[in-house]
Amino acid sequence: MRLTQLRQKLAEQELDAILITQPENRRYLSGFTGSDGVLIISAEAAYLATDFRYYEQVERQAPEFTLAKVEGKFPPRLAELISELGAQRVGFESTHVTVDQHQQWAEAAACALQGECFELVPTKGIVEELRAVKDNGELAAIQQAVKLSDAALAHIVEWLRPEMTEKEVAWELEAFMRTHGAEAVAFNPIVGSGPNGAMAHVEPSDRRIQEGEPIVIDLGARVDGYCSDLTRTICVGEPQERFCQIYAVVLEAQEAAEGAMRAGLKGSTVDAIARDLIETAGYGEHFGHSLGHGVGLAIHEGPRISKTSEDELQAGMVVTIEPGIYIEGWGGVRIEDLAVVEEQGVDVLTTAPKGLTG
Repeated sequence: MRLTQLRQKLAEQELDAILITQPENRRYLSGFTGSDGVLIISAEAAYLATDFRYYEQVERQAPEFTLAKVEGKFPPRLAELISELGAQRVGFESTHVTVDQHQQWAEAAACALQGECFELVPTKGIVEELRAVKDNGELAAIQQAVKLSDAALAHIVEWLRPEMTEKEVAWELEAFMRTHGAEAVAFNPIVGSGPNGAMAHVEPSDRRIQEGEPIVIDLGARVDGYCSDLTRTICVGEPQERFCQIYAVVLEAQEAAEGAMRAGLKGSTVDAIARDLIETAGYGEHFGHSLGHGVGLAIHEGPRISKTSEDELQAGMVVTIEPGIYIEGWGGVRIEDLAVVEEQGVDVLTTAPKGLTG
């Protein structure tokens, strides 16, 4: 099914074949999880070119693909395969291929078998567009990852005590997910306490957590390659009044966006719903990132839900809804759920409570 969809796109763009190198795209199309390999896909053929380290892995993970063994350098072998296919216009992933890699491919193309040359054509987002809408198998993996991240947060809420460091909390989160079924974390957990929470993607430090201050905790698990993404802002002890006020604004913005989101809306339209509420409350300049993004094999993928996004939401897309307010010297508040877009709304997968205290 995925190869059929890709081949339709190749025909639309008048491409005879395409080279796939981006890791998530390569896995999506073939099932191959190795770190080194190139897919060559045409209307009739599907090759996976890789070296000795992955021969057996290809046979196990990518049965729809023909293994093309690479025993020397990649570019001449790729040129040989493309020449054998008779492809003239060959796409490549322009957002992933380096200048040096492109140069090597171009040189190999000029020296292809029997002096035949082919044209390298830059493409952008061909596979990513397919990945944006999830099938039932993908949704099942994401749901399992969400359950793990929800469970990890519940564990931390019970475990967390004042004077623990941000690093200790981050490691406990990672250890919990890895020992309860995650193949990996989706990203390094974010723990930003007090003023550190004003940095949206702060790295956990040796700072010790204090009672009453906001603690931004952002985490995700990976199951069968698919990610979850969850943020809650909590505190230990009695929350400060300012924290409660800002939290209420962020929560209202998130709930409004979730309530309005549905298939057919542009990303910018949904972003504006949350952003307008935050601006009306006087915190517009403190919400500097987008409202959300797609999640799947990558933790950040299409669609974008931002001020400028023209992406149209479609049923089956999995997206975050994560407004935030960040004030330098004080801290931050972010609340994030993961949801599946539906024709008339969203199915919020995240079940973690949205209370203030841990």
